[in-house]
Amino acid sequence: MSFRHPHLTRGPRFPRSLVILSVPLVISILCFSIRAQDPEDVVRVRTDLVVVPLVVTDAHARRVSGLKAEDFMLLDDARAARIDYFASGTDRVALLFALDVSGSAREIVTQQREAAVALFSRFGPGSRVAVLHFGDVVRLSAGFTSDPAAIEHSFNLPALATNGTAIFDGAATAVRSFDGSRGFSTERRIVLLMSDGLDTLSSTRSNAVIESARARGVSFYVIHFPLFSPREGRLEPRRPTKGFRELAEQTGGRYFRIGDVQTALSPHPHYDFTQVFQAIENDLRGQYVVGFYPGDAARDGQTHSVTVRLSNKKTGLKLNQLRTTYDLKP
Repeated sequence: MSFRHPHLTRGPRFPRSLVILSVPLVISILCFSIRAQDPEDVVRVRTDLVVVPLVVTDAHARRVSGLKAEDFMLLDDARAARIDYFASGTDRVALLFALDVSGSAREIVTQQREAAVALFSRFGPGSRVAVLHFGDVVRLSAGFTSDPAAIEHSFNLPALATNGTAIFDGAATAVRSFDGSRGFSTERRIVLLMSDGLDTLSSTRSNAVIESARARGVSFYVIHFPLFSPREGRLEPRRPTKGFRELAEQTGGRYFRIGDVQTALSPHPHYDFTQVFQAIENDLRGQYVVGFYPGDAARDGQTHSVTVRLSNKKTGLKLNQLRTTYDLKP
């Protein structure tokens, strides 16, 4: 028995509802965390500040907010170090859209462009957006910028047939895109990756992407739009490629699976992203950033370890440290 429904198997068009509905909703979750500021009010931070994003959860895996700097202890190469910077929540965001455009995607790209331009009206001066597309090839169509015209142009791509999908190659390029991007040292680095989860072409392994992301303090939020296939007389979601879900779970982000059999069979499917983006909003509110200045001795070209712990009085809580190493150029 063969199914050729466009939402059931990988076909010539990636499901449009995923991106059309999701990107505008990103506007609503980012506006809470990115405050408009006068450029003169922006605190200048030295470039040698090492920042470590953190997530704290309780016994029920819920994000914990309201902690203060004194609730944390920082170790630089196993030696106690002073916390020179502390922030809760998210004031500045570097957000990279990593979008699966396998198959013909002209109409989808058009919708993404319009939503991305609207997104800039909610950004503060310290926040930026980049756009990356991946199919059988990976293309960073726009590096990090706050220029709406540049982003609009980056979404104007021709629709091309593809021979497969290189998800992990795209994810690796997304992580490297933060290098040398001249962002504010304390910004939160987020990759919003949307795909059907079936990698057929990547030469990059998922664990290499995860390791690279953690070294740079990059978190993946993965939105999985599954394909369905028949199994024992019923339709079952196809499992994503191993490591796809772990991109989110091991970098401090979140994994979401959107859609079911009913929506997959519908000629005009509707996907409710409300709970997904509410969860992302809560995640951003519950994150912390601590930072310190290592000193000139650390400019030796070597990789150094940094460890953050909760103080002894914060028992019953779990800390997930999203960055564990750093190196400073001599």
